[in-house]
Amino acid sequence: MTDMPIESDAIETPPPRKGIGLGGILLLLAVAAVALVFGLALARKNQTQPTAGPAPDFTLTTLDGGQIKLSSLKGRVVVINFWASWCGPCREEAPVLEQVWQKYKDKDVVVVGVAYTDTEKNAKAYLQEFNNSYPNGLDIGTKISEMYNIQGVPETFIIDRDGNVARFFKVPFVEDAQHNLDGGKQLMDAIDSVLGSSST
Repeated sequence: MTDMPIESDAIETPPPRKGIGLGGILLLLAVAAVALVFGLALARKNQTQPTAGPAPDFTLTTLDGGQIKLSSLKGRVVVINFWASWCGPCREEAPVLEQVWQKYKDKDVVVVGVAYTDTEKNAKAYLQEFNNSYPNGLDIGTKISEMYNIQGVPETFIIDRDGNVARFFKVPFVEDAQHNLDGGKQLMDAIDSVLGSSST
């Protein structure tokens, strides 16, 4: 039995393998980066603001150059209000917050304003317009907002004397007699409740 010669044309050679080029690698990295951004955004969207337990501690540099550290206010009730000068509902509740501050500032209650994605110039103009005299500062790099998982403004947290989140409000404290809205009473009732239930 003789071996038949194999014609070279009958042998199929696999095409040469090509590695992923630089363009392909860059495309894969871009897709991975986009997926990561969307994944983080989705994860944050699914998180909720803290409504109980220890309040995230922070240090805020106020617009008059002072500093407030939340943990140093233990023993007092703290109202933390996240706001922005470009926020319409914030403008509606600004007089309510000042009214609350004036009523409670001598009763171991501190109101602290945290300006979200704002500029110093606009924030100062806003505070002057509404005569807000309680401590306010810019949330540089939105670090404090991220700790509290802020979804929008205004948002308000009431921290009890032990440093725990006692109440959370996602709505503005608006005064509107026509629509039977009494934001000042709503906030004061909440503060009174927290003052009454504090352990110290």
